[in-house]
Amino acid sequence: MSAQVEEIRLTLGHIELAAHLFGPADGLPVIALHGWLDNANSFARLAPQLKGLRIVALDLAGHGYSEHRPVGASYALADYAHDVLRVAEQLGWERFGLLGHSLGAIISVQLAGALPERVSHLALIDGVIPPTLSEQDAAERLGLALQAQLRLESKRKSVYPTLEEGVEARMKGMVAVSREAAELLAQRGLMPVPGGYSWRSDSRLTLPSPTRLNQDQAMAFVKRIACPAYLVVAADGMLARHTELLEQLPFEQVTLPGGHHLHLNDAEGAALVADCFNRFFGIP
Repeated sequence: MSAQVEEIRLTLGHIELAAHLFGPADGLPVIALHGWLDNANSFARLAPQLKGLRIVALDLAGHGYSEHRPVGASYALADYAHDVLRVAEQLGWERFGLLGHSLGAIISVQLAGALPERVSHLALIDGVIPPTLSEQDAAERLGLALQAQLRLESKRKSVYPTLEEGVEARMKGMVAVSREAAELLAQRGLMPVPGGYSWRSDSRLTLPSPTRLNQDQAMAFVKRIACPAYLVVAADGMLARHTELLEQLPFEQVTLPGGHHLHLNDAEGAALVADCFNRFFGIP
């Protein structure tokens, strides 16, 4: 597969999304979805190594070069799934594969479970279902989310005097990444502002979700998936310790060395993930 990448924009009616386009025009159609607060460059190391795929790697709404949702709107998982479906409709893809990391993997599972007839392959990196909540905690969860929404109005984004300081902040984020990974994400994520640089991502992305599924509801999406599915678990990532969940999944699985961003942190991790997915997609 050629390492060439094309920058495209997709006007969906309700929002405009930016994306990277990889691979041959006649390749198997795949939509790639990055993780929370990342962007399309999450797949900059991995996508060029995947053979025979036509990959559209999105900047999800509120991330990278994509538009933010309108005032008063939020970033619910169902809305992300709707965006992905609209992308497929615009591209004329009746059936398509999904390649998802973290949040992107969660969106992929929900869409593949909701509309199993539309998804041909499911390739997941260190993510499956969203955090769940017991029914009795639902009211308290909504209260906390509403309070956080009110507080957000008085908050201001961090401004970093230099690009380097912005990159270092991403390296030390809630999920740490390598310098090389942070630099790639910064290419689409940092923007100049008065006094330095700030991350483009919508501040509303940091708000807690007002509702969560319970465990049975979350697993109902997994159970409806009808396509082949392959899960890469990062040995030092977020899923490895959830052995009970992993044992319930009807997916082919492999555990690879590395952290949550193993496909982006270094060339070795990207190559290991690419080898697994090339065998999974089975395109010579």
